[in-house]
Amino acid sequence: MLPFYKKYWRTAFDIALIALTVYLIMFSFSYLYRIATPIFFSFLIFLCIEPLAKRLNKLGMKKSIASGISVLLFTLLILAAFSGAAYLLTKQGTELYNNFPKYQKLLALQIANITEEVQQRFGTTPADLDLVQRSKDLIEGASSTLVKFGQTVLHNIVGYVSSFSTFIFNFVVGIILAYFLSIEITTWKKTAEDKTPNTFKAAFFFLRNNVFKGIALYIKAQAKMISITFVVILISLLLLQVENAFVIAVASAIFDILPLLGVGTIFIPWIIYLIIVGKVSLAIWLSVLFLVVVLTRQILEPKITGDSLGVSAFTMLAFMIVSLSLFGVAGVILSPILMILIKALYDQGYFHRWIHAPLGEFDTPSGGGSSANIPPLDEEIREDKKV
Repeated sequence: MLPFYKKYWRTAFDIALIALTVYLIMFSFSYLYRIATPIFFSFLIFLCIEPLAKRLNKLGMKKSIASGISVLLFTLLILAAFSGAAYLLTKQGTELYNNFPKYQKLLALQIANITEEVQQRFGTTPADLDLVQRSKDLIEGASSTLVKFGQTVLHNIVGYVSSFSTFIFNFVVGIILAYFLSIEITTWKKTAEDKTPNTFKAAFFFLRNNVFKGIALYIKAQAKMISITFVVILISLLLLQVENAFVIAVASAIFDILPLLGVGTIFIPWIIYLIIVGKVSLAIWLSVLFLVVVLTRQILEPKITGDSLGVSAFTMLAFMIVSLSLFGVAGVILSPILMILIKALYDQGYFHRWIHAPLGEFDTPSGGGSSANIPPLDEEIREDKKV
C-alpha cells in the first residue's frame, strides 16, 4: 500500500482541497442565505425590474422615478399572481389531502375484490392462499406508501403556501432593497471596478462568461418547458373535468423540474390506481396526456434548452440530493451554479493545472483540456476591458 500512497498522495490532496473549497462555498452560502434572505431576494427582484427601469431612464425619466414605476408594476403583478395561486393551492390542496384516506379505502376494497376473484378462479390450496395473501399485502403496502408520499408532498406544498408571513416579510424587504439597488447600481459598479483586486476581477469575468450566462440560459429554458407542461396538463385536466386540476398541474410542474423524475412521478401511480379501481376510461385519457407531455418535452427540449447546462441529469440530481441533505434549500439553489462552474473549469483545462495526476497512470494528459490554452489572469482582465 505504501507505493500506492506515494504515487497518489499529491492527487488525493489536490482533489481534497477542491472538495473542501466547494464545501466551504456551499456552507458560506447556506449561512448567508439564512441570515440575509431578503438580500438574495433583492438581487432576483432587481434582475426583474431593472430592464424596464433602464428603458424608462433612457427615455428621459429620472432613475428614481423609473425604478419606482418598475417596482410598482412588478409588485402588483406578483401580488395578483401569488394571491390567486395561493388561494387555489390552499383550497384544492387541502381538499385533495383530505380525500386521500377515501381513495386508499376504495383501493383496498378493490384489491380485496380482485383477490377474492383470483381465489375463486385458481383454487384455494394452502400454497395458493399464501401466495394470494402475500400479493395482497404487497399491493396494499405499496399503495399505502404511495398515499403517504402523496399526502406528504401536498402537505408540504399547502403548508409552504399557507405560512406566508416569513416569505412576505423577506419579499417586501427584498423589494425595498431592489429599489435602492436600482437607483445606486451605477455607483456600485464604479466602486467594484475601482476597488476590486485583479484576481477577483478575473474570477468574476470567468464566472460571468462561463457560468452566469449558462445559468441564465438554463433558467429561461426550464421556465419555458415547465410553463408548457403546466398549461398543457391544466387545460387537459379541466377538459376531462378532473377535480383539483390546478394543484395537480402545479405538482406535476414541480416534479417536471427535477431531473430523472418528471411528470411520470404523478401520472404513472395515478393511472395504475384508476385501472385498479375500474376507471379505465379516465386512465386511458391520462395515459394519452402523459404521452403527449413526454413527447412534447422530448421534441421541444433540444430546441429550447440546447446545451445550456451541459451536465448529466444523474449528476445534477445526485448533487442536488446531497446539497439538500447538507445545506437545505440554499444547497439546492446553489448546486446548479456549482455544477456549471465545475463543468466550465473542467472543459477549459483548469483541473489539469490544479490536479497533479500520478506519473505513468495515463497515456495522454487528462483534465479536459490543455493548461497551455488557459490565459493568465491579467490577460483575461485586459481582454474583457477591450470588449
